[in-house]
Amino acid sequence: MQHFATEAETIFYKKPQPFTKWESPDILSYALGATLYMPASMPTIVSLIQSQKYKELTSLVIDLEDAVGDIDLVDCEAKLIEDMSELYELYQQKQLLLEDLPLLFIRVRHVEQFRYLTTALGKKQEILTGYVFPKFTAAKGACYFEILEKTILENDLVLYGMPILESHEVLYKESRMEALLGIKEVLHQYRNRVLNVRIGATDFCGIYGIRRRMDSTIYDISVIRDCIADIVNILGREEDGFVISGPVWEYFSNQRVLKPALRETPFSEKGALDTRKALLDDCLDGLMKEVLMDKQNGIVGKTIIHPSHIRVVHALYAISFEEYLDALSIIENNDGRKGVMKSHHANKMNEIKPHMRWAQRIVKQAHVYGVYHESVDFASLLLNSDIGGSIYATTNE
Repeated sequence: MQHFATEAETIFYKKPQPFTKWESPDILSYALGATLYMPASMPTIVSLIQSQKYKELTSLVIDLEDAVGDIDLVDCEAKLIEDMSELYELYQQKQLLLEDLPLLFIRVRHVEQFRYLTTALGKKQEILTGYVFPKFTAAKGACYFEILEKTILENDLVLYGMPILESHEVLYKESRMEALLGIKEVLHQYRNRVLNVRIGATDFCGIYGIRRRMDSTIYDISVIRDCIADIVNILGREEDGFVISGPVWEYFSNQRVLKPALRETPFSEKGALDTRKALLDDCLDGLMKEVLMDKQNGIVGKTIIHPSHIRVVHALYAISFEEYLDALSIIENNDGRKGVMKSHHANKMNEIKPHMRWAQRIVKQAHVYGVYHESVDFASLLLNSDIGGSIYATTNE
């Protein structure tokens, strides 16, 4: 897979590099980008993947948890096994290349279902990149990763786990620290199997009967913002190195109340006010604002429920020319001779030690999302994009 694989040379100073599930997990954890969720009940999963209907889709989660009703669960399990078997057969017949597949995950409902699926699928799990573990706690998490480890060894597979933090224990203030520290211990025990830590803000909001508006962000809900801050504090430390992904954006139709947050200037300078209007009509300015807030808080990647969100998220993860030069300067001058220096654009101070981890993250993102030319920004990537889509893939993450 490759982000923006068809873009003109004029967009990127450094083009995005292709990646597969066999990429180093240190890079792969940054590459997921906009992760599209769809219910396991969707009848067109195989054809959608085989035809590469959404060219920019790089990571996909087939959901057996909240997106599937209890009554339909058994049928959906059988359908998922059938779908994975069909994809694996296409792969075996060389009608489908793993290099062309999006990073493919299954979100299971509980430990016993996970055990059943891994047994039923066996070697067919070769087409998967991994599994998503909902309502992750230390106790359940250890069981999930034990089964994952056993599956990998028995079938000689490359697979990863992505826990979702969305339980009462993590949200409630009196139990949060104990829960997060217990989760951290489990994740360290299986560190080489953890691709990404995800945040289930919809479940968190549901506990308090809250739902964010489309013209606000998850950070405007104080009880969720405080919980996210603690998750990043405990799991996002330099010595741990876990990549934390942002919660789902759940809107794709416009019933605006507040003033739009998307500035006119980046679009008017390129004669692209129609593109801005399309973004506003599809309420994607709220998504963009939340992605920028995610980035500012050290969060990389986003759960989405609509293909029109893919390019918007990825455009915001591509690195600016200025950021890239600053990051390279910090890394290249880490020789013990300098402690601080003026940035390339002479508009900020770059301190080598405090800014080193930031610089390393920027370089990893640049590898998979690319670096804009100096005069280019995210608006340039959205000018010719198809704002809007033709699929609704529900999720309750």
